[in-house]
Amino acid sequence: MAQDYEDIRYETDGPVAVITIDRPERYNAFRGRTVDELIKAFRTAWADRGVQAVILTGAGEKAFCTGGDVKQRAETGDYGPTESGMFEIGNLHKLIRDIPKPVIAAVNGLAIGGGHVLHVLCDLSIASETARFGQAGPRVGSFDAGFGSAYLARVIGEKKAREFWYLCRQYGAAEAERMGLVNAVVPADQLLDEAKAWAFEIAEKSPTAIRFLKQSFNADTDHQAGLSNLAMSALDLYAVSPEGMEGATAFAEKRKPDFASHVIHH
Repeated sequence: MAQDYEDIRYETDGPVAVITIDRPERYNAFRGRTVDELIKAFRTAWADRGVQAVILTGAGEKAFCTGGDVKQRAETGDYGPTESGMFEIGNLHKLIRDIPKPVIAAVNGLAIGGGHVLHVLCDLSIASETARFGQAGPRVGSFDAGFGSAYLARVIGEKKAREFWYLCRQYGAAEAERMGLVNAVVPADQLLDEAKAWAFEIAEKSPTAIRFLKQSFNADTDHQAGLSNLAMSALDLYAVSPEGMEGATAFAEKRKPDFASHVIHH
């Protein structure tokens, strides 16, 4: 099965599927193809009756995922070709929530921007001691006003979630555990073993009971999918506005953005 994938790896270990974003040279940032392949892998895990839990992780030691591939956007103006012609990140978000099996993020390094949102959406997060967490949107002319903000606030509380988005700082693994953003922190060389241990523990439980529990937990925040759709529509418009373009251009030119003179007045 692995030969079907270029940007990711998909493996099973007994009742556990391990999905690895395999673009370490780009800090495991995702392009359109990566998202397509992640969707395919999650659907494969969903359909496989032998799989009871899914682990999502990144290749290498530096990054779990750093969000959308900015280099790809600089080169082609978008995230590259996809099977449908659409960039399917919103569908990937919904799939991580909808798959009726727990998804464990094994955060092996940087979880930043759209990569941070992916781990937030997972049912559980196990972090390496070297992991770092943060949102970057307002610094680079972007935002996630759907699950990435509203659901983050459910996870770590309103004050901390607003701090994440308004200041765009990075936080270490120990601090992430203190704020309830991750379930556990382990040495880097033990990360995948620990994530698998949690997954195997889940696999001993009743899959039907777990399915109902996941759907029950999700029901309380399912309305945020509507916010996510609104936010993605807004982002499409904002990204091509002078203010949004300034963020991307400044990032590419490695300079400080001048948002004030490009601001959208309202």
